[in-house]
Amino acid sequence: MRRCSEASVLDGQHTPCYPVRKEGGINMKLYIKQKVFSWVDRFTVFDETGADKYYVEGEFFAWGKKLHVTDLTGRETAFIQQKVFSMMPRFFVYIDGVERAEIVKRLTFFHEKYEIEGLDWTIEGDFWAHEYRITQNGREIVSISKEWFTWGDCYQLDIADSADETLALAVVLAVDAVHAQANAAAAST
Repeated sequence: MRRCSEASVLDGQHTPCYPVRKEGGINMKLYIKQKVFSWVDRFTVFDETGADKYYVEGEFFAWGKKLHVTDLTGRETAFIQQKVFSMMPRFFVYIDGVERAEIVKRLTFFHEKYEIEGLDWTIEGDFWAHEYRITQNGREIVSISKEWFTWGDCYQLDIADSADETLALAVVLAVDAVHAQANAAAAST
């Protein structure tokens, strides 16, 4: 597979970072493009064809981090909220107003460990390189990879079953929020 070229990311049409792959049981791909120089978290999520699919926006003046995921009509499909008073970073994932998962960073000494509570999903991989996957009983739900050397951050999500699309996207956004918060806390000490 080829990596994103800056031209494909910057052309304004969200050209997919990878060619569409039909084999291997992957039903769909989503791409997350984070805006550069934004005061709030702001992402555009687009599909394999380059069409916008979701918008993600954080709240600027909020107690704890909050991310709203909306579809193209503006309807909120997912909401991610930080638990403010917690020893370790912890975020809740809501789908259509119902809490579906809690993402928790566990204290470890040699590697990062995250747990997805509320779902029978496990997460493994290299979080520093943004290369990880989420599985359920050995079956891959979603794999995540970050594209380096692009203007802003570009992530590719390979989602095995389109029925898991919104939940997988929200969980990945929550894991990224936990990871970013843990890194910020470590940098300030």
